[in-house]
Amino acid sequence: MTRLLRRRGERLDQPRPSRRAHLRPSYEPETFGRAAERIARFLGTARFIAAQTVVVVVWVVYNIVAPPPARFDNYPFIFLTLALSLQAAYAAPLILLAQNRQDDRDRANLAQDRETSVRLQDDTGYLARELAAMRVSIGELASRDFLRSELKALLADLDSANSDAGAGARGERARRDRRERRQRPEETAAPRSGVSGPARSGRSRRPD
Repeated sequence: MTRLLRRRGERLDQPRPSRRAHLRPSYEPETFGRAAERIARFLGTARFIAAQTVVVVVWVVYNIVAPPPARFDNYPFIFLTLALSLQAAYAAPLILLAQNRQDDRDRANLAQDRETSVRLQDDTGYLARELAAMRVSIGELASRDFLRSELKALLADLDSANSDAGAGARGERARRDRRERRQRPEETAAPRSGVSGPARSGRSRRPD
């Protein structure tokens, strides 16, 4: 028995698949949904409305004008009413299916939009914080007017220091000039006194 089950590929620890499952029609929901959307999209076009109007008018005119043996749907056009009812019976579920798929897409897009908006809000908050930090750091930096005022004050200090240094140098030069002027008469007087001394001594020695 176990050998037969192994040959068939069946297992005792799993339930046997029902045979009715093979009889059920299988279809891909995505493919069927796409086909339903295409049909619903075509039903909502002006081309379909114009074609249906032409078919109904030709149907009615032919069944009225044609001879009785050639007519296939006499008044009150029961076959035409049945065809239109059958079309409406299939068109309504197809349109609802297409609307449901569109609603699902709208929900997915809405979720993505929410995620995008949350990301944008986070990015905006981050940028706002960065801008605030930059403003604070820029406020702590020296401005152009402050630098100009400081440079002007520094130039004024340098000018005053240069003027003081120039005045000191001028005073030192004046002092040197005064010293030189005082030393020059003494130097000129010293040679004169040296020459007159020996002459006087010679003159004093001659009478002896």
